[in-house]
Amino acid sequence: MPMSAGYIPFRPNPSKPHYKPPPGAVDAHCHVFGPEAKFPYAPERKYTPCDAPKEKLFALRDFLGFEKNVIVQASCHSKDNRAMVDALETSNNKAKGVAFVGEEVTDAELKAMHRAGVKGVRFNFVRRLVDFTPRDVLERIAGRVAPLGWHIVVYFEMPDLPDLEPFFTSLPTTVVVDHMGTPDVKKGVDHPENQRFHRLMAEHENFWVKVTCPERMTVAGPPYDDVAPFARTLVESFPDRVLWGTDWPHPNMKKEAPDDGVLVDRIPVIAPTPALQQKLLIDNPMRLYWA
Repeated sequence: MPMSAGYIPFRPNPSKPHYKPPPGAVDAHCHVFGPEAKFPYAPERKYTPCDAPKEKLFALRDFLGFEKNVIVQASCHSKDNRAMVDALETSNNKAKGVAFVGEEVTDAELKAMHRAGVKGVRFNFVRRLVDFTPRDVLERIAGRVAPLGWHIVVYFEMPDLPDLEPFFTSLPTTVVVDHMGTPDVKKGVDHPENQRFHRLMAEHENFWVKVTCPERMTVAGPPYDDVAPFARTLVESFPDRVLWGTDWPHPNMKKEAPDDGVLVDRIPVIAPTPALQQKLLIDNPMRLYWA
């Protein structure tokens, strides 16, 4: 499959952020792609990215002022977690991972990923990115990873939450919501759709949320002022259950790859105090991934 029409590669030279993350800060949502010659992309993928290997990720981490990464398996590699696991094993314990697996995964494979530093599995419900997986299959996967102490990351779009919520709340693990649940920023923070998600977070203390990817939701464009109220409200409402990450190398963007330096400079806008920044960037990811 050729590179998807309109696919935008990541920026090779992001700006140096003005904001300096505190020592020990974690970029808790990023990816590695390929290199394709060593780790081929999945035949069933819905898009083909440019190579974004571990060396470039770790160099970006250092450039932006972070110490650690959480590497999330993305759909272009499907269930072949080798590129992600390879990055973990060569990170000197500076990276943990989130895998994507099918029911056919063996217990030995799960244990090997656990030893490498995998701490969760991702369930993707965004139909333009993945094919539908029956919920009974996902339930069985959840039951198998729960004894490892892993959590489940869920990626969905906010209009689908009413249908998905009963399934999410039935999961036997910590549940981490990707990208704020992908709200429609045109509807505003107080829209019932968004407030339903806030109630879910308030009523279920095993739910966490990543305040990531303003570039995917913005209407106004950078520096993403229209998305900041959504993230800031979550950070201030649930300070012990929020995570932040770059989403590098920004897979499947259609219009413009974001400047990672600009993304980092949004941190003090959405977490306006040093105490909130400490929780968002260090305390929370360390508790979830390194404890």
